[in-house]
Formats: sequence, C-alpha cells, structure tokens
Amino acid sequence: MAAEPRSHPAHPAAARSEGMLKMSELAERSGVSAGTIKHYLREGLLGGDDEIHRTSRNMAWYPPDFVERIRLIKRLQEERFMPLRVIREVLRGDPQRVEALIELEDRILDRAAAVAGERTRTSRRAVEQAYDVPRNVLERLEQLDVLTPNGRGYDADDVKIIEAISRFRAGGYDEAIGFTVYDTLRYRDALAPLVEEEVRVLLGRLAGSVDEDRAVEIIASGAEPLEELIAAMHSKLLLAALRREREQRRGG
Repeated sequence: MAAEPRSHPAHPAAARSEGMLKMSELAERSGVSAGTIKHYLREGLLGGDDEIHRTSRNMAWYPPDFVERIRLIKRLQEERFMPLRVIREVLRGDPQRVEALIELEDRILDRAAAVAGERTRTSRRAVEQAYDVPRNVLERLEQLDVLTPNGRGYDADDVKIIEAISRFRAGGYDEAIGFTVYDTLRYRDALAPLVEEEVRVLLGRLAGSVDEDRAVEIIASGAEPLEELIAAMHSKLLLAALRREREQRRGG
C-alpha cells in the first residue's frame, strides 16, 4: 500500500496560481467522492508524492490532471470491472494509451450494437402465427427481460428463443410437468457472467490490434460458431451428467 504523500512547503496562494485543486474541488470536477479519491491515493493510483503539495496535516493541493485520471479509474472499475490492483498495474504503463483503447472499445461496441439493431425484426402477429407459444407466455418472458421486443416486433435472437421454447413445449417441456418460463432464467443467469468475461477478453484482444470495422466483422463472424460451440459443449456435459447420475443410482 502506498504511503501518504509527504508535506511540501508550498504556500496556498502559490498552489492556487499553479492551478492546483483542493480535495473538494477535485471531487466536484471528477464526479467522484472525496472518500473514494482518498482511497485511490492510499492505493497508489494517483501518481507520486512529488505531484501533491501538502501545506498542513489536513490540507493538500492536487494537480488538475488528477481529474481525468480519477475519471479513468472509475470507468475502468465500472465499465471494465477491473479491480484496483489491476488498474494500478495498467496505469503504470501509459494512461493516455489506456484512455485511447477505451475510446476505441466504445466505438467498437457502438458499431456492433448498431449493426445488430439494423437486423430485420419480426412482428408480434407473425411470431404468434408461426410458433405455438401462448401469448401469456410471451408476455411473461418479456416481463422477465428474456425477450426484448420493441414497436417493430422481435429481433432475430428473440425469434430464436421463441422457436426453441416452442420446440421444448412440443416435446413435452410444459407446465403440466413443472416447466415454466422461469426455467429460462437459469440459463440466462448462468450465461451472464460468461458473456461478461467474453466481452472483456474480446475487446482486450481487438482494441488496438485491428480497426473498428475489422473488429465488428470479427465479432459478427464469431457469433454463429460460438453458438455451435456452446451447444456442443452443453450436449457433451449433459450426457456426462446423465451417465454419472445413472451410475450413482446403480451404486446406491
């Protein structure tokens, strides 16, 4: 853990003339609380002792470039889910390059989202006519955010989910034996952390390596084989689990 900054003999007026900021000003400009900033200081995330001017035990002045550094740390925490120990190592390199990579990642995400948003949607009426899924089931799936239709209907992923549910129900997976829309949450909740990790790895490898157009192409081209990979691994694990269950019962 980093030591507290040493005191400097700078006069408050001199510090102000150099554009230095008090803690309250630093918090206001960065949008991060003073308590959090002090924690960043203790963790050694905001530079060396020579950048901070202490005029007394309870009074210090901070350089204005701390504002952007604090914002960057907060973004890495909230948007990239990085722990502070990792952020400290990242910032020891080149903070400006880190910021540039984040901006590139944001552009990649925006482009990928825009491409996904341009895909054809299917109207609610067409879906209800094509698939044997009751309207109340579709409405409940929407309430659970499993389906996310808009005024133009369902996107391609929604339609795939509805088709899968229709096939499940046709095969006997229905309310009569205890299967409900809430079973979809088990899969969504299990996949959520996997997808978060996938995005972190993907952006970490693409940003700074290829331009955003190529990055979007790579993301799009990987969607279908990734679905096939997950489906195949799920099938393999399911069969293995069923075999273990059978062996345990025979052993009992």
